[in-house]
Amino acid sequence: MMSDLVTYAYAVARNTAGLEEISGALVGVAEAPVHLVADAHDDEQVLVVSPVPAPDFQEDALKRHLEDLEWLEAIARAHHGVIEALATCTTVLPLRLATVYLDENRARDVLESGRAAFAERLARLAEHVEWGVKIYVEPSMAPPAPDNAPAAGLTPGRAYLSNRRGQQSARDSIYRAAQQAAERVEAAGHRHAAGRARHRIQQGALAGAPGENVLNDAYLVPRDRSEEFRAEAAHAADGLQGVRIDVTGPWAPYSFAMPAGSPDAAEGASP
Repeated sequence: MMSDLVTYAYAVARNTAGLEEISGALVGVAEAPVHLVADAHDDEQVLVVSPVPAPDFQEDALKRHLEDLEWLEAIARAHHGVIEALATCTTVLPLRLATVYLDENRARDVLESGRAAFAERLARLAEHVEWGVKIYVEPSMAPPAPDNAPAAGLTPGRAYLSNRRGQQSARDSIYRAAQQAAERVEAAGHRHAAGRARHRIQQGALAGAPGENVLNDAYLVPRDRSEEFRAEAAHAADGLQGVRIDVTGPWAPYSFAMPAGSPDAAEGASP
């Protein structure tokens, strides 16, 4: 008989003292209690899970739910809340949103079959955090175009074209400034970070901020270099008109949990 529950997985985590007590105090997706599933042959790493209603996570239902922004936001908030709580006390490999298994035995099989890869990844990410860096251009903040008022007698058509050239020149200067800011951020990454993941730029409602998003990167930074990286990235647009930088974090290393090239890896992850 098919169970009315399936196993929702949040992350693979390094098993540390007190982790079971901390996880046991958490409430996750669908307000379900969180607990650990251990590898039967290796207790150094665990899968963090909770039971969720099977009807909501079957393939067809999940496709419908993923188009429901209210449902999706609630799931994402609970998912990330569990991961961030765990990340305060141990190294975690966050799993993709809505990762579910038929039951805990299937979840344990995944943990055991990926033992070596998970161990390598946990070792690499120990004492590292993720910082997000987004660069926006805002044409309204561009320096005013020079006054190219046409000489007396210039036709209206030529006057219009002259004005358009001035506007385009101002826009071009903003994008050049954004490129300069991106180069400054990348230089800070070379100095302080252990890796970079390049994400798709965000458009429309996903951007969540005014302006045009032209860069959306994540950096893997040793915890003890975080403040230096954050400060340098945050000031990368200083003196550049029409360019704004948002730096967020520190987060659990979502963008670096899976090896580059794997289906769950961040797009364009760099060494």
